[in-house]
Amino acid sequence: MTSPHNVRSTASRAANSKPLELLARGGFIAYGVIHLMFAWLALQVAFGQSSGETDQSGALQTIAQQPAGEFLVIVIIVGMVAMAIWQAFEAVLGESGPQDRAAMAERVVSGCRTVLYLYFAYLGYKVVSGANASQSQSQQSTASSMMDSGGGRFLVGLAGVVVLGVGIGLAVYGLKQKFQKHLNTGRMSPSVRRTVLRLGKAGYTSKGVAYAIAGALVVSAAVNYDPEQAGGLDAALKTLAGTAWGPWLLGLIALGIACFGVYCFFQSKYRKV
Repeated sequence: MTSPHNVRSTASRAANSKPLELLARGGFIAYGVIHLMFAWLALQVAFGQSSGETDQSGALQTIAQQPAGEFLVIVIIVGMVAMAIWQAFEAVLGESGPQDRAAMAERVVSGCRTVLYLYFAYLGYKVVSGANASQSQSQQSTASSMMDSGGGRFLVGLAGVVVLGVGIGLAVYGLKQKFQKHLNTGRMSPSVRRTVLRLGKAGYTSKGVAYAIAGALVVSAAVNYDPEQAGGLDAALKTLAGTAWGPWLLGLIALGIACFGVYCFFQSKYRKV
């Protein structure tokens, strides 16, 4: 019978494999491309030049429409799966160092990242297969179905609170620059380190603001019984663009998300994997 120690040892060797590390680092480049395209779509909405999906699914659909776009989406899918496997190992094994409460919390976050990366891979698969990959429509449909059931509005509102909390958490994570603990900053020159920290700070903060707005809209959808407000990031950014100062704020958010995309490129080299 295989002992738990042997199972853990085997999993640890697999997690430390060079091919998985290279694929995960490539995944950061793919993740960065998604966010750069996401930022471009958000910028178009800010200037009233787009009516398409303004979220990650819209970014993948836009990439697929370019020359060799479907091949690029397939490459992104592979990168997202590799990152999901890497984060799954971290969730199960934990990072090296003391296994205290902070380490356990990090393992939970790694588990959440695993689900997120798999979801992006799934969106990419739907784009390549020609299925409807709209996040906004799917979220609105789900919210509508849940609101029609007993206790559904409460669950939708609770989901909104969770998303709102995630947004606030991302913003705090960025403002306090907590992300740098995952980077090999010792390998960076002083100028590169300053650049990377500024990009990460702007990127995480902007993503946090976008998710916080999306969560607030989902809560509002539950309170007002209006599923159309529960359209995720797409609905959040388009709602923001319709306010007086919205286009300028949305432009700043788009710039911050673009910063996160560039930050992902630096992660591909300096992230502790």
